[in-house]
Amino acid sequence: MKLIVGLGNPGKKYIKTKHNIGFMSLDAYAEVNKIKYKRSIKFTAEIAKTQNMILLKPKTFMNNSGLTVRKVCKYYNILPEDVMVISDDTNLPFCKIRLRQSGSAGGHNGIKSVIDHLNTQNFNRLRVGIGKETNKILSDYVLSEFSKSESKEIQNLLIKLNDIIDDYIIQDKYENLMNTYNNKN
Repeated sequence: MKLIVGLGNPGKKYIKTKHNIGFMSLDAYAEVNKIKYKRSIKFTAEIAKTQNMILLKPKTFMNNSGLTVRKVCKYYNILPEDVMVISDDTNLPFCKIRLRQSGSAGGHNGIKSVIDHLNTQNFNRLRVGIGKETNKILSDYVLSEFSKSESKEIQNLLIKLNDIIDDYIIQDKYENLMNTYNNKN
């Protein structure tokens, strides 16, 4: 069983913000594949389970996402190496992606929370570039909405992310996914 986690913040206020690209990715994937989420009080999340994967949107706010990830991993006996976390990344140019098998949080509080709660850095990441503006406070930037032109680019990117999720589900080795998609960027 593979766990695919989209990071974001709950609530209408945050739906279209840059920090919610993980939620957007999983919502787009669920829509295309006609997968329905259920609210889970037990996990403090929206969760969708199929035969071979779980889509997870923690509803604990970004900085506590790891708590939900840990609960789901424990309940379903999922190892960290079978987890892929989709998050925004201000260190990547807009709409660039980077797949990694491990590493530091890189200043991302959601990733830091997952590292802390899984007690390891060894889980898969799909980082989505949102760029950054040097004249804005970082928290204001990540919590701002995409512009109209950016939203159009994001819609095209979501198609690519759907392909990555499909391939992740069937791939045995994350390295193969990294070689395929990191080189296409």
